[in-house]
Amino acid sequence: MTQQQQYDVVRREAAYELRRYPAHVVAEVAVRSSFERAGNEAFRTLAGYIGGRNRSRSRVAMTAPVVQTPAASERIAMTAPVVQRPEGGGTYTVAFVLPAGLDAETAPAPIDPRVALRGVPETLSAAVRYSGRWTRAAHDRHRDLLLEAVRADGLEPAGPPRFARFNPPMTPWFLRRNEVLVDVRPAGPAAAATPPEPTR
Repeated sequence: MTQQQQYDVVRREAAYELRRYPAHVVAEVAVRSSFERAGNEAFRTLAGYIGGRNRSRSRVAMTAPVVQTPAASERIAMTAPVVQRPEGGGTYTVAFVLPAGLDAETAPAPIDPRVALRGVPETLSAAVRYSGRWTRAAHDRHRDLLLEAVRADGLEPAGPPRFARFNPPMTPWFLRRNEVLVDVRPAGPAAAATPPEPTR
């Protein structure tokens, strides 16, 4: 059974869940593709890395979710929860979360130059969960509602929203677990305040 990335729930709101993720490492690859195809195009390369195509020839456990993020050039507009992107496709970074206990020093070094390891610091993230097909329209709808809700609660995005999928492609669409997540911080002067402690 595939491991799942661990997190603490800070609080639950009507429209989203606020979570604290510990520092972790991802193996990622950038692909130029449509939103719907980016994950599949990156999967084989990343699966090769965790399957032993690395300098130590060691296998790495698969951890859910697979995370897809738009390129840095696709910015969030400050006045509305809309991701700006070129029509017809874009560049996406698709990442596998490596198991807890691995860091940038102990994770096997990739052989494929397309694969990069990146350390991710502890983050406070808002997440909305939904089921259904892996479409751009479904993602955008949930992303917009999430960004609107966090801003209404006095939080501001601290990075681009990311799409997380937890199931293999053969999973029926109505049983899939999908999420949109965005790192957040308090807006304005409250940004210096200590964030709430997590509840377990």
